[in-house]
Amino acid sequence: MNQLIAVVGMAGTGKSVITDYLEEQGWAKVYFGGLVYEKMREEGIEITPDSQKEFREKIREQYGMAAVAILLLPKIKKLYEEGKNVVLDGLYSWEEYKVLEEEFQDVLKLVCVVTNKDKRYERVAIRPDRPFSREDIIKRDLSEIENLAKGGPIAYADYFILNNGSMEEEVTQLKDILKQMRGKEDKDEVFNQ
Repeated sequence: MNQLIAVVGMAGTGKSVITDYLEEQGWAKVYFGGLVYEKMREEGIEITPDSQKEFREKIREQYGMAAVAILLLPKIKKLYEEGKNVVLDGLYSWEEYKVLEEEFQDVLKLVCVVTNKDKRYERVAIRPDRPFSREDIIKRDLSEIENLAKGGPIAYADYFILNNGSMEEEVTQLKDILKQMRGKEDKDEVFNQ
């Protein structure tokens, strides 16, 4: 049976390391933030930390807190129904999770990547794509927690990766999780026969 994983966590935890690794292993990746950037480009909006925040909140006002999941649901369903393993990068809100859980029930698994806050802030400041100052990332953290209900999927995750070390250590933890997931499927098949 193919798998559907949503990788969740705050900015700078290393979610993209996980999703990029899975994509390299042949998984289909659906990047939630990509929808936001695509829509911003369509409307001619310059992409900055403040404009991203404002635009995310705008589409959620228009479509509700599950906006991105609702807009991406047809794509996710198509990939999954084609028999592909699918990794979701950027699931934010509890409402987005509920939309996906309703559609995919017990198939969807949440993998949360966590990192010490100071380490996250260091990583975000030096990353080549979309760096944030300490002040900007703190504002983003608070906005995502207070306005986007980002904490729910993080707290409710099925699996956790503690990423205070190297990318290799992070990927090793992911491989262990994938083994656990496969082992659970094998046990479920035995019990369902």
